[in-house]
Amino acid sequence: MLEVKNLKVYYPVQKGMFHNLRQHVKAVDDVSFNIGPGETLGLVGESGCGKTTLGRAIVKLVEPTAGSVWLEGEDIAQLTGTELRARRRKFQMIFQDPYNSLDPRMTVDEIIGEALDIHRLAKGKADRHGRIQALLKSVGLDAMHAQRYPHEFSGGQRQRIGIARALAVEPKLIVCDEPVSALDVSVQAQIINLLQDLQRERGVAYLFVAHDLAVVEHISRRVMVMYLGKIVELGEAEAVVHTPKHPYTQALVSAVPQIDPTAQQTRIVLTGESPSPIDPPPGCPFHPRCPRAEARCRTEPPALREVAPGHWASCHFAK
Repeated sequence: MLEVKNLKVYYPVQKGMFHNLRQHVKAVDDVSFNIGPGETLGLVGESGCGKTTLGRAIVKLVEPTAGSVWLEGEDIAQLTGTELRARRRKFQMIFQDPYNSLDPRMTVDEIIGEALDIHRLAKGKADRHGRIQALLKSVGLDAMHAQRYPHEFSGGQRQRIGIARALAVEPKLIVCDEPVSALDVSVQAQIINLLQDLQRERGVAYLFVAHDLAVVEHISRRVMVMYLGKIVELGEAEAVVHTPKHPYTQALVSAVPQIDPTAQQTRIVLTGESPSPIDPPPGCPFHPRCPRAEARCRTEPPALREVAPGHWASCHFAK
């Protein structure tokens, strides 16, 4: 349903007294993957690795530098203007911050109804009103809330409004940009369960972006791990979490708290800071922090290869 090919997002950086020396922040660097209909693909990685930029580039909130984004056989990365606006029905986004992603001057009715109006989905006022009432009910909110403003709701309720807004145009794909990271733990579980219920009912696919590997494992069929703008591991959620192949993924997994107090777990502590995306290291981008790095890693970039059936990793020594 979605196929991303060799996607790059580079931001120019001007340096020097006359600002004529240009470098680039390689936020997303040659990323390829696909998502099937009704599938949830989880995307994890530490802050600054390019997760949000990747998600925004897919829905054209950020302009890709190179590459293609094929949605149902059409390259939406090449669309602009009226064509892009018409295709936005197929893909939507749920934002991380439920407090800043809703216009405080608009009622819930106006927030959700705006999408219906732009795409002319409602046949008259009665149909518009009925659609908004049904969307609110589908996300667990009372229909009477339609005339309220965002400041009258809790964080979890605001995120439900954001989900209803995304669902209003009946999209095929929703990019969920850390939709629960700003919420209390108890509310996080409610929102995740809601997203799963809506997926079963509507068949929508998710790219679920998060930094919490435990949350991603719970909601995703497959998991993709990102480091310094590149995909370093991709596979079935259970395989990536329980038998990680890349040293970076192994470090992430070791940091997940265990519920069982008797479980034996060795924490992998990475040394140093993540390199700058302006000047990434040669060879493997992870080698300055990798406990297994050898001379080959400092000069030869590893390819993302299949190390087990359906399980991919970009490490020379993964097997």
